[in-house]
Amino acid sequence: MNTNTPDSPDTAPLSEATRAALEPATQAPHSPGATHIRSFVHRRGHITQGQRDALEQLLDKWSIPYTPQRLDLAAPFGRQAPTVLEIGFGMGETTQKIAQARPDDNFLGVEVFNAGVGSLLRRIEESNLQNLRIIQHDAVEVVRDMIPPDSLAGVHVYFPDPWPKKRHHKRRLLQPPFVSLLASRIAPGGYLHCATDWQDYAVQMLEVLSAEPLLRNTVADYAPRPDYRPQTKFETRGLRLGHGVWDLIFRRTA
Repeated sequence: MNTNTPDSPDTAPLSEATRAALEPATQAPHSPGATHIRSFVHRRGHITQGQRDALEQLLDKWSIPYTPQRLDLAAPFGRQAPTVLEIGFGMGETTQKIAQARPDDNFLGVEVFNAGVGSLLRRIEESNLQNLRIIQHDAVEVVRDMIPPDSLAGVHVYFPDPWPKKRHHKRRLLQPPFVSLLASRIAPGGYLHCATDWQDYAVQMLEVLSAEPLLRNTVADYAPRPDYRPQTKFETRGLRLGHGVWDLIFRRTA
């Protein structure tokens, strides 16, 4: 879940080495990815001591560093298995549950914020999840540079930042160029599963996904929530208050 981080200050900084490894560098005009509009804004958000400790102690164990070259998807897991990419996993609770429920699949989570990465690192370690790895970097650059074409069994994009103000809609992640890129990385027959609790973003998602020639909708418009996507506490509360949630599941064409 790629939402805004809390506003409270990060008062206990990470070590310089860890910070250098974690924080995406400011893009120079000539560097890869410098021209795309980012769907996130860096803030000094709150991070707990446990999350900080996980970043210091577990990042090398469970994460993959960003590099501008194709990744052998089997190598980090030590096995060949269908690989699912999750973009913007938030605190990682849903990611952990899905990986635990689907042990025969490999999961690669991409997130930029320290608190979320630290949280999921702890979850992986405590659960001894062997089928889940993390890349902390801009998802557009990860998909463009690291994911081979026709390689993913699925992609999850759950509750991305809706950027609700109209002037900010250009920052929304699911724009035609990125959807086209994502579709090219999904293997024929693989799926793209998105979910949002903002109706106007759901409408935009449906329009953009439906316009991509490499994708076809699995239903007429919005899909029922599949069993493999657990309902979050936030989502449960919203539904109780009458808020909507929209799932979209598209498949890659042959």
